[in-house]
Amino acid sequence: MAFLRKLTVLAGAAGAARAYAKKNPEKVNQVVGKAAKFADDKTKGKYHEQIAGAVRKVNSVTGPNGQQGPGPAAR
Repeated sequence: MAFLRKLTVLAGAAGAARAYAKKNPEKVNQVVGKAAKFADDKTKGKYHEQIAGAVRKVNSVTGPNGQQGPGPAAR
């Protein structure tokens, strides 16, 4: 039962993050870019492709310049 409760909380947090990203795509892109640079610097480029892929995924949802990207129906 505790596992289901944790899963429910996690799903709620993911929903809240998705809603924030839709309302503030510029801020999300800015923070993701900073986090990507930090992680890339700390790993000395070892995981550059994976980090860049995560940034591309975020940009596909929020749009590269903060404009709303295509939604799931457009894919």
